[in-house]
Amino acid sequence: MSAPTAPHRTAPRIDEELIRTLPKAEVHVHLEGGIALADLLKLAKDNGEHLPGPAATLFDVSTHDEFAMPDLTTGGGAGVGTGGLSGFLRFLDWQCGLVRTAEQAARVAYAFAARQSVSGVLYTDVIVNPTHWHAWLGREMALMDAITAGFDEAEQDGLCSVGIAWSLLRSQTSTDARQVVESLVDARPSRVIALSVDGDEKVAGRTGTKFEEAFRLAKAAGLRRTVHAGESSGPEGVWDALDLLQAERIDHGVRAVEDPLLVERLVADGIPLGICPRSNLTLGVYSGWDTHPIRALMDAGVKVTLNTDDPEPMGTTLVHDWTAAAREYGWGLDDMAGFAARSIDASFATEDLKAQMRSRLAATVEGLR
Repeated sequence: MSAPTAPHRTAPRIDEELIRTLPKAEVHVHLEGGIALADLLKLAKDNGEHLPGPAATLFDVSTHDEFAMPDLTTGGGAGVGTGGLSGFLRFLDWQCGLVRTAEQAARVAYAFAARQSVSGVLYTDVIVNPTHWHAWLGREMALMDAITAGFDEAEQDGLCSVGIAWSLLRSQTSTDARQVVESLVDARPSRVIALSVDGDEKVAGRTGTKFEEAFRLAKAAGLRRTVHAGESSGPEGVWDALDLLQAERIDHGVRAVEDPLLVERLVADGIPLGICPRSNLTLGVYSGWDTHPIRALMDAGVKVTLNTDDPEPMGTTLVHDWTAAAREYGWGLDDMAGFAARSIDASFATEDLKAQMRSRLAATVEGLR
């Protein structure tokens, strides 16, 4: 009598439900871009602020040729931001300016952790750039305390664990940057685990030399380093991030594909890229999924992670973006499990937490086969 034939199992369908079940981290997402529309409208109402446009289209800034609103950095007058990335950054200035109390900041942080958890995210390196939060000028450590309180409560309630990457703005001076790091070293906010830099490369130009001292001090103090580069300008910013800022991870980095030597460097040094395809398409860095270089970078051996960047204004979630990428590129379970594993490896979570996440991921994938 012959042995029974093992039942044939078809490959699981890659959909949002499956993606949600995969334990994962997210390493490139901004708290400034994680404020939901309903929360934003409540903040405006609580503060008695008029909206700059209709509520229903408030998040449509990426399609505007210009985004005009009060110039909060100069204390009055009308400022007009250009479209694309610059206009989007100006929108973030306006919305974060609505967060004016510790309770409001904590609520924003808690809600962010809750939304991350819905996508199956167990840990997040969230980027916070205090220069957007104008009500907290000169009180940045108090802002960190308030945000930390929200994340602490969220984690106590069983939601996503979050570490904070304090981000410099490219227009800040070298003195500003050094003082930020010195303040961080002195205060040691409990959830601030990394130093970052963001902003529009095309407008600011090369800023690696300017921030070299700050990142050197950050490394000496045990802070991790991640740098926005290779988005609105070319590969040169990625070179500077590696050579001058000693970056351990590059946020975006997609335009590294234009320089074969740089790609070889990323592979040789094992530098992960925090790529955000939907953000790149929405802000016009690439025209479509078919022209995006994510597959070329992966084929070259670069460690690529999939992230959302600014999910609320982009109208997306991590689950939605992973599912869309799988559909566009024909990726299956092994591919998506690979993204989950790389997200954990690329994160700045503790080694104990990474081990726990890897174990949960392996068990989940085995159960899906």
